[in-house]
Amino acid sequence: MVKKGVMIVIGSLILSLGINFFLIPDHVLDGGIIGLGMIMNYIWGLKVGLTIICFSIPIFALAWFFYRDYFYNSLHGLLVSSFTIDVLQGLRAYHLPLDPAISSILGGALVGGGIGLMLRHHTSTGGTDLLAQMIADWWKVNVGFVILAIDALIIGASGYLFSLETLLLSAMTILSVGLVTMTFTSTRLLPEHPS
Repeated sequence: MVKKGVMIVIGSLILSLGINFFLIPDHVLDGGIIGLGMIMNYIWGLKVGLTIICFSIPIFALAWFFYRDYFYNSLHGLLVSSFTIDVLQGLRAYHLPLDPAISSILGGALVGGGIGLMLRHHTSTGGTDLLAQMIADWWKVNVGFVILAIDALIIGASGYLFSLETLLLSAMTILSVGLVTMTFTSTRLLPEHPS
């Protein structure tokens, strides 16, 4: 339990560094609920972490009733990572003047590292990963495909709401997130929902 708690904190710090230091200063999106939180920040200046929690409430309500194991494995990760994202928002002022494509890749790698570290220790940030696990169980499809479909919808919205450049940079980000997450979880995945 202590080890899991430490991994949640470390994973949240890494993820928050990627979001606040690399992605948000260049107006780049991640996928999933994090991406929705970033959209709300860019448009209305809302806090990313708080928005993530608000968007996650219906997903966690579903998990509570139908997938209690998923609920417990993700709740702490959601709360700590969302809190850390908002606490570390001051990092945005220290953004390095890198090419936005480099920032997208580095930010994505850090987000993927944080998520992957948590997944490797049987926890997650919840959000669309949690929703994707439930949809994959209901429809008997691959969870990776569901995550990709949800991310594609959110990243697609970035091109519509912002610009083609944001769309392309965000696509680079989710590719980087996915590759690093897969690297962390290639030998250790979240347990399947018990039958």
